[in-house]
Amino acid sequence: MKSQREIFATRHAAAMKLRDILPLDQIKSEDWQFVAVSRGGLILATELNERLKRRVDYLFSEPIYAPQNPRCEIARVSENEEIVMHENLVKSFEIQVDYIYGEANRKHEEKILASIYKYRKGRHFEDMEGKVVLLIDEGAETGMKMMTAIKTIMNMGPKAIHIAVPILPEDVLEELESLVDRIYYLHEIEDFIDTPSYYGELPEIDDKIIAKILGE
Repeated sequence: MKSQREIFATRHAAAMKLRDILPLDQIKSEDWQFVAVSRGGLILATELNERLKRRVDYLFSEPIYAPQNPRCEIARVSENEEIVMHENLVKSFEIQVDYIYGEANRKHEEKILASIYKYRKGRHFEDMEGKVVLLIDEGAETGMKMMTAIKTIMNMGPKAIHIAVPILPEDVLEELESLVDRIYYLHEIEDFIDTPSYYGELPEIDDKIIAKILGE
């Protein structure tokens, strides 16, 4: 059943519209690096990359949830062990920083390292020093995945960081604009629900597809 808020029929449709606003000649001449920040973002990245033939990678990260609410993401850790916290939520739940660091270490050991070996055969994320990076997602939602990726790559000393995302919340757009060089997007939503609400279909992505993309 289609969502009443549907803007894109599929990930492919979103990617094709997004590609129309990307500076394709600049991407080729400057050898931009495509980095997905989610599984859906990885599919979008491969769609965008069909003619450009860039290398596509995935920066793994894992959420850290509030101990009082296992659905409330209060922080996120990347595969390079960079941590981004949602300061207001951390304060409102009166969560100790030691808890966040402990959970970050556990998620890195149990989840992220397992993903690196499962999908990349142990290959760690490439150094982005001096490179132009395009971070890609299907819908930024809270912005935590993007902010974690930005912090991780910023610490590598890139030449520039850009974002490509078909749809994102208005408040997240405002926050991200101050952190990166440019954001390529199609729609900003004031009262954002969740990413699936704006796609006609958004199927789960099989592990074999992820492994195949990252193994190419």
